[in-house]
Amino acid sequence: MRKAISIALFITYISAIAQTEAPDTVSARQLNEVVVNGEKPQVRGEAGVMVVDLPAIVRDKPVTNVLEALGYMPGVMNNNGMIRLTGASDVTIILNGELTNMPIQNLYRLLYTTPVDRLKNVEIMYSAPAKYHVNGAVINVVLKTPRPIDGLQGQVRTAYNNAHYGSYGAGLAATYAVDDWTFDLNYGLSRNRSWSREETWSDHLHNSRRTMIEDDMRRIARNWCNTVFASAAWKTLRLTYNGQITSDSKTWGLSSGTLGDYTNAYNMLSPVGYHNIALRYAAPSGLTVGGDYTRYSENRSQSLFKETDYLFGSNNLQDINRYHVYLDQQHQLGKWQLTYGAEYQHSRDHSSQHYYPGEMPDFDDILNEEVASLYIGTRRSFDWGLSFDASAKGEYFHNKYQHNWNFIPQFGATYYNTPRSIFQLNLSTQRIYPSYWELHGGTNYINDYSMVIGNPKLQPYIRYDAQFDYILRQKYIATLYFQYGDKATVQLPYQSPDALNLIYQTINTNYKRTVGLNLYAPFGVGYIWNATATANVFNQREKADTFHDISFDNGKWIFYGELSNSFKFSQTCPVSLSVDFSYISPSVQGIADLSGIWRVDAGVKWQFGKKRCCELDLRADDIFNTWSPTMTIDKAGQDYKMKVRDMTRNIRLTFIWRFNGFRPEDTDIDTSRFGMGK
Repeated sequence: MRKAISIALFITYISAIAQTEAPDTVSARQLNEVVVNGEKPQVRGEAGVMVVDLPAIVRDKPVTNVLEALGYMPGVMNNNGMIRLTGASDVTIILNGELTNMPIQNLYRLLYTTPVDRLKNVEIMYSAPAKYHVNGAVINVVLKTPRPIDGLQGQVRTAYNNAHYGSYGAGLAATYAVDDWTFDLNYGLSRNRSWSREETWSDHLHNSRRTMIEDDMRRIARNWCNTVFASAAWKTLRLTYNGQITSDSKTWGLSSGTLGDYTNAYNMLSPVGYHNIALRYAAPSGLTVGGDYTRYSENRSQSLFKETDYLFGSNNLQDINRYHVYLDQQHQLGKWQLTYGAEYQHSRDHSSQHYYPGEMPDFDDILNEEVASLYIGTRRSFDWGLSFDASAKGEYFHNKYQHNWNFIPQFGATYYNTPRSIFQLNLSTQRIYPSYWELHGGTNYINDYSMVIGNPKLQPYIRYDAQFDYILRQKYIATLYFQYGDKATVQLPYQSPDALNLIYQTINTNYKRTVGLNLYAPFGVGYIWNATATANVFNQREKADTFHDISFDNGKWIFYGELSNSFKFSQTCPVSLSVDFSYISPSVQGIADLSGIWRVDAGVKWQFGKKRCCELDLRADDIFNTWSPTMTIDKAGQDYKMKVRDMTRNIRLTFIWRFNGFRPEDTDIDTSRFGMGK
């Protein structure tokens, strides 16, 4: 492209000379080389969708996988591996326009094992069209499709990470295409060890007197994790398997304080298994049909000791089978696109909890759940710059606790007259369902004082989101947003007035409301320094008339800022450096107030070998170990403080070898409802 522009300007220059000189004038000229430096747009927009050239943004960053890369997108924050989208209450990540139906932690592990070189681009949809079978905001990760001409391509990765304890792992990613067949394999194996610490001070009011209960809790965990993603496709028929098996999983909670020393040991009696197999076919007529089956199993024991005395134990079992089918039809009617379809999902959750000795209440319960929906949508682009996508979905939800009908509209529009200014508007609603385990009402004891209690009365809640974006010169973005969660849920500590017990239980509140403005701006000096700055100012308010037996109305103005920098010594230098800064001012969570936190990250990336097929990345996250807040509750008789002292500082060394030209320039999920929590 650069060469074509240079030739065109050269011809224009010569033509101008010929027009200004007399025909009989002969002169000799030596022209300097004409070089035009063009800048590829970072962001494009259509029908409410932002298409982000993420590979270009992270090219010089010490980033090796898709999960890390997502943190550098406009409006996206990677908070210790948890992806958040500014302006959206929640976000679902899908792959190549398809919902994976994976628990969120399994999906993150898959993204962590997917090489960043596989990225083609990433789409941000604040209000995903109904054809994606996702309600609310979506990040669509678009991967490159292998071609027969490429042959077998792939990369091998090995990494070591130290965050108090050392963890290590390796992975293989490969693609192959022949004739009408394409194959994709992604495998990762890791040995993980983690450490966290919380100090708490609970001034508990009971029987008209206060008792100070101090506690120092440390959690240690280890496991082996196998992650597999395999796909085989013939033309538009594709079969996909993704799974994760976690073995040798053990967790210890070590608590010491006013009430004594406790050890809470969790042991997986069998490997935790997640398996999903999906089949999808897209017909030339615009018809798409598909379905998938998911199996999740977890069998965990708990043993609680005080000093060396055994207090009690429990066996917790969760076994989930889920079936999901869908049908979508698309028609092109002139300049209008019409879509409609149906979806059905059935899940059977068999969960149980048995205590030993059997003095505490047990349960052995089967929860059947059904969700069925119909939708219709339309899309249109006008010559004068407006494009939009609108859909409406009717959804029916049923289990033994409740059944309801939901109406879920979606609207996304883009006005794009010139590349200089792009306007986008998105409106969406979403119904959020509680986890399966919470609905059974079981109890998990942390120690004699603290416990986590399920809530069979927990209701799904409706969330409304609206975003207005202004994109300047396809790189600078301003987002004005509004979020409202009607009967939003929250889980926070509560000091019981009836006994010396600290209760963690998820309950419905009146609402959670957020309104804010997010600004994103990339800048720099040539190839030497490239940076992006993010500033997000928002007001958050959470209200509950009934939080157990008290009420709260908590609100605050909050600021989040981030500055990301990368440096190169020359345009062809194989080494690049990065330094990133982040800060969050004091914030709120339900009845609680959270302190401000900040962090500094740094890294170096070195590419070497033949055609730079090898890469070595050294990265240090949260160098000063300051990305952990202090939570304070001092309202309505509640007096509680928790200082999180997690080891958020970690150092990671990664080596990558790419084979056969595996280079970037060569070319539902639903919220997690699986798992028992802790």
